[in-house]
Amino acid sequence: MDAEQRSITARDGTPIAVTRHHGGDRAVVFLHAGVADRRAWDTVATELSDDGFDLVAYDRRGYGDTPAATDPSSFTHVDDLLVVLDDLGLERALLVGNSMGGALALDAALLHPERVSGVLLIGAGVSGMTDEDTPFDWELDPATEPLLDRAEDADSPVDDRLAALAHLWLDGPVAPEGRVGGAARDLFLAMNRRILEVAAPDSAGDAGVGAWTRLGDVAVPVLTTWGDLDIPADLPFYEETARRLGQGPVRVLPGVAHLPGLEQPAVVADLVRDALRAR
Repeated sequence: MDAEQRSITARDGTPIAVTRHHGGDRAVVFLHAGVADRRAWDTVATELSDDGFDLVAYDRRGYGDTPAATDPSSFTHVDDLLVVLDDLGLERALLVGNSMGGALALDAALLHPERVSGVLLIGAGVSGMTDEDTPFDWELDPATEPLLDRAEDADSPVDDRLAALAHLWLDGPVAPEGRVGGAARDLFLAMNRRILEVAAPDSAGDAGVGAWTRLGDVAVPVLTTWGDLDIPADLPFYEETARRLGQGPVRVLPGVAHLPGLEQPAVVADLVRDALRAR
């Protein structure tokens, strides 16, 4: 199944870069993490190439080949997602969201459930997430804290920040640096070099949903998953997300960190298949 590269125009004229593997009627839209872009899903799409799915991945504003918004408050990521669905003629789709992409998937499921056939969460954030209403606090462990400080230090050399980001998000902070190598690491570094260059604010495109206190209202099927090598402080929040959704068992993925699609694409492809069966 050949990949089609195209540009879709957002409501304000911004071009959104899209990759589509059009091989069937069941639509799957991949929503990338905040430390990735649409290319992070390429190997997952390859794993699914013979399954008869319509696979779509696109770059949110400020990532990959989609420019950042001049005014961060002039758009919402949910509206951009709807523009992509409409342009491609997709009435409903399974949304596969990793990290910040998961937060977008949940926002869309709450605002536009008629356009969402289901959601697959992978190490997902949630809009409005806080520890103020939980019995646990977000506390960094000794392995994560120095890596996060290095990654966020705007005065450090870019290569040092990239190395810290790769250890933090790709390897997992409690795993050895360089655990994930080869093409996956090269792609991670290339994607994040671009992200650091653009430096779009994390708050850009917020739809104001505050899904954290509304997860019980999500009416579409949701499969919640995460890697056991992800940031330790985030693991209780993934568990709490699943509890608030109240939709059954979760999948903890052994031996992977925050970006399973990069290091174990076959595992993520199987999750997509399972999520489609649960629709």
